[in-house]
Amino acid sequence: MNKHIRLAIFDRLAAAIPEPTTELNYSTPFELLIAVVLSAQATDKGVNKATEKLFPVANTPQAILALGEDGLKDYIKTIGLFNSKAANIIKLCETLINCHHGEVPQSREALEALAGVGRKTANVILNTAFGQPTIAVDTHIFRVSNRTGLAPGKNVMDVERKLEKFVPAQHKKDAHHLLILHGRYVCMARKPRCPVCCIADLCEFKEKTS
Repeated sequence: MNKHIRLAIFDRLAAAIPEPTTELNYSTPFELLIAVVLSAQATDKGVNKATEKLFPVANTPQAILALGEDGLKDYIKTIGLFNSKAANIIKLCETLINCHHGEVPQSREALEALAGVGRKTANVILNTAFGQPTIAVDTHIFRVSNRTGLAPGKNVMDVERKLEKFVPAQHKKDAHHLLILHGRYVCMARKPRCPVCCIADLCEFKEKTS
C-alpha cells in the first residue's frame, strides 16, 4: 500500500467520521484516566454506567482515596476485574498526589509509572486528553490495520510503529479514534460491513462480504 492510498483512506474516514473521539464519558483528564483504566477487558458502555455514579461522588484523586478501596469497589463492581482495578486506582491516586500534585502527567514515562497504566492506556491519555498524535493499538485498530493492509504487523508494537510511520501528518491526531470507530461499527471482527464501507475499494482484504 502506498502513501497516496493511505492518505485517501484517512481522508475518507475523516469525512465519514467528522468528530472522532472516545465513547467514554469524561470531563477532566483524571476522569478519562480512571475510565480508561476501568475499560480494560470491559465495554465503554459498561464503564460509563459505573462512572456516571462514581464521578459525581468522587472525580479527583483525593476524593477517590477518601472512598477507600472497598468504597470504590461498590461503584465499579459491575466491571470485570474490579478487585484488581480498584487496588490499582487507589495506588494510582496516591502516586498522583505524592508525585504530581494531584494532576495527570503529560509524559508517557510518568503515565506508565502509574499502577494499572500500560503503553496503550498512556497513549489514549496523551492523545485524547492532551491532543498528542499518539495511537493506542487496541483490538479494533490491530484488526483494521492488518485486514486493510494499512499497517500490517504480527503484534501490537509492530502495528503501532507502522502507523506512526505511515499515517499522514494531517491525520495523526485523529487516526486513533478514526480507526477504532471504523473497526467498531463497520470493519467488525466477525462480519465486516464491506458493502457500506467508505474505503472498500482501497482495502486489501480479500474476503470482502457482499
